[in-house]
Amino acid sequence: MDGFSAPAFMDAIGDSLAVLTQGLPALFLDVDGTILDLAERPDNVITPPGLITTLLRVEQKLAGALALVSGRPIEELDRLFKPLRLRASGIHGAEMRYNPGGSPISSLGVRKLPQSFLTDLTRLVAAFPGAFVENKRFSFVVHYRLALKAERPLREAVTRLVDSKHIAVEVMNAHYAIELKAPGCDKGGAIAAFLSTPTFRGRTPIFVGDDLTDESGFAVVAANGGYAFSVGARRPGAIATFSQPSAVRGWLAEYVDREDGV
Repeated sequence: MDGFSAPAFMDAIGDSLAVLTQGLPALFLDVDGTILDLAERPDNVITPPGLITTLLRVEQKLAGALALVSGRPIEELDRLFKPLRLRASGIHGAEMRYNPGGSPISSLGVRKLPQSFLTDLTRLVAAFPGAFVENKRFSFVVHYRLALKAERPLREAVTRLVDSKHIAVEVMNAHYAIELKAPGCDKGGAIAAFLSTPTFRGRTPIFVGDDLTDESGFAVVAANGGYAFSVGARRPGAIATFSQPSAVRGWLAEYVDREDGV
């Protein structure tokens, strides 16, 4: 399939749709950079025409065993895919929604980051024109896509601030961003939690993600006999790579059409 790069292992399975069309799969999808194209700011991301319908049909084909596993809050996922509501994990597992009709719940033991830390971080980042802070309550993200030349001094300044505050926080690298996350949750834990529920139990997990924050999910699906795919660049734990989000969207659409006999 165009846009799909597969190693010899995939040749043994068949084509790029084999993992979705054999057995009982469960599908987990990252959002930004995976099924949606990245934008200069998170609120500028656009949901392409037809994607919502495709996701709905995929969920139906999988008897509900589809979940979004994102760094975004679940309420933002609902806004992007309105009126569709899916099973979802938000903010790297800090939020979970096991039933599409239910409300998000906070994961046990995960606490919001201090407001005082956000205030200090925002003040620090203001010294770097083009950079800005995104507040996700359980994580704060420093975006520097519009301040690429400042990446090194900005990272150094953020590191010094984190060290000086002596608070429990995990520092993660994402696409043109530094994410400061409350410890105790990650996408791997979110996928493991879904796999323990009746909708996903006994199925072969498949996860598609695009950056470092997705690698914990790659490890969990591999440990459960599943398959991980990366987007844009090959990442540890991924068996194959999609060139870009449009290739992932095409893969999902082809899966639905093939299952319909097209």
